[in-house]
Amino acid sequence: MEHGQETMTIVDENGNEHVCEVIFTFESEEFGKSYVLYHILGEDQPDDDEEVEIHASSFIPSENNEDGELMPIEDDAEWEMIEEMLNTFIEEEEAEEE
Repeated sequence: MEHGQETMTIVDENGNEHVCEVIFTFESEEFGKSYVLYHILGEDQPDDDEEVEIHASSFIPSENNEDGELMPIEDDAEWEMIEEMLNTFIEEEEAEEE
């Protein structure tokens, strides 16, 4: 898994651009895809004890290091795998903070 303070811009179904902070990216050999988990910056930022809304998409990385194309996740098995990866990521982050 890779994570850091990267940002990306997405365009919603209404054509509005949103700057997002990338939480982490990973690849799944099982599904043969890459995934990105992110949250939209500028949405109502919660207090420290509240959770931010995390979004997930699959993507195909481009060969020239530019942004790839994001695609929706429509398979329940993929969602379950993503949730497991997110839970592992959160546990690792909390362990580092202790």
